[in-house]
Amino acid sequence: MTLTKRIIAGAFAAVFCLGMASCGSTDKDSSGSDAAASESKAEAQAIELDDTQKETVGALADQLPEIELQKKTIKFIGHWDINPGDGQVVPPYLQLFKDKYQGEVEWVETTWDTRYDDIISHVLSKDSPDFFSAMDSDGFPKGALKGIFQPVDDYIDFSSDLWSDDAVKKAVEMFTFNGKHYVAATGSSPNLICIYNTKTIKDNGMEDPAQLYKDGNWNWAKFKEMCEKFTAIGDDYYGLDGWWYEQGIANTVGVPLVSLDESGKAVSNMDNGDVAKAQNFLTELEQAKVYFPRESNGGNPRGSGATGEGMAEGKTLFYPCGFWGIENTPESTALWGDVKAGDIMFVPMPRPDDGYPYWVDARLDNGYFLIKNAPNPEGFAAFMACLKVAASDPSAKQVATDQLKNSYGWNDEMINMKQEILDLCAANPVFDFKDGVSNEVSDLMNKIKVATMNGSDAMEWNDVVSEYNDKVNYELKKANEQIPEV
Repeated sequence: MTLTKRIIAGAFAAVFCLGMASCGSTDKDSSGSDAAASESKAEAQAIELDDTQKETVGALADQLPEIELQKKTIKFIGHWDINPGDGQVVPPYLQLFKDKYQGEVEWVETTWDTRYDDIISHVLSKDSPDFFSAMDSDGFPKGALKGIFQPVDDYIDFSSDLWSDDAVKKAVEMFTFNGKHYVAATGSSPNLICIYNTKTIKDNGMEDPAQLYKDGNWNWAKFKEMCEKFTAIGDDYYGLDGWWYEQGIANTVGVPLVSLDESGKAVSNMDNGDVAKAQNFLTELEQAKVYFPRESNGGNPRGSGATGEGMAEGKTLFYPCGFWGIENTPESTALWGDVKAGDIMFVPMPRPDDGYPYWVDARLDNGYFLIKNAPNPEGFAAFMACLKVAASDPSAKQVATDQLKNSYGWNDEMINMKQEILDLCAANPVFDFKDGVSNEVSDLMNKIKVATMNGSDAMEWNDVVSEYNDKVNYELKKANEQIPEV
């Protein structure tokens, strides 16, 4: 699947927790659109903050370190541009970086497929960019082991007042190697939310998932029941569609396929009982045939494969996606429904039952790696400080909320539910490192994560474990042997 740079840039329009949802490298949105990424930046017309918003953002400058940057420009390499594109609002942190430090972010363009090769090429040629996104969940620990990234501790003090809150600690401590922090981030954010169309819910006499969540009844059983009821309406009606739901559902048990132990070594959880429980539930969904059969459409969701297709027409009930999918102009989110009419709503992914909290498949929020031999690490640290202040300050959050309402058509129910999910993610994040260990582990995991819900090729979880567990452990052992004893 490909996405336009416009949609990716939209994920950064509001300040707090508007990172690309990737679901890391497991997400099809991470593949980006190389054609769209080459769109001329000169053509992009961002929506500037109004004077009141600029004044609000400017008042945050006193919370930032008083330093004079010798170099005003930092270089970001990616298959998408941090700078807002056509029709996207300028996020407060970029405005703050400009106002406080006269800072600018220069985009070093790459593609999804070549981004790591391009970073290595830049490093070897002594022309390193400064930073790279950690939000695709596929750069750690391999980026540290291979010397692509460097620790941020010499430039960012995570014990300082600015960086010492629990949300940051819970996120960045997961990305340490040899006692050093390899990412800077403002916290964690959900890879997926469960998006639905309220008109579809009403038209079919179904219970509102948001109310089910508020009543404590949003669980696997109810989710499956609703998917089955909706799919039974007739041909071309499906309870579930999208690219990412397997991992989003599986990680609601709180245990990822691959985690890191205290020494930084990767550990497979394929033998874990909760993992088996989640995979067996995916088998139930497979057997009930409640999802759109991607194999019938070249491996894509329904229609053209555009994210959200089938929702506005009332043909799809649930479409798990990141916030980025609906954080855009009403015209850009029309496939989901009429946001101004209140059609679009979302909840967290359902939990297994009352015995589990709402675990959230997580990614780093505004998370970035500092590249080896970065020419302006001080500028990177200043940029991250702007991100952190903007993500923490209530007045900056209000600017972001106003942007969601005024530019993107969100209502109060959406905004309140977003904050609820962000709070859940801060309390109960699940980071899956299956794509960050090695290419070999990632290749195996890309088969494993969909194995129980793979149409005519679907397997029982016990058979998946029998076929793949030894292979995974062998590749993890090879990767772990690269980690020096401390």
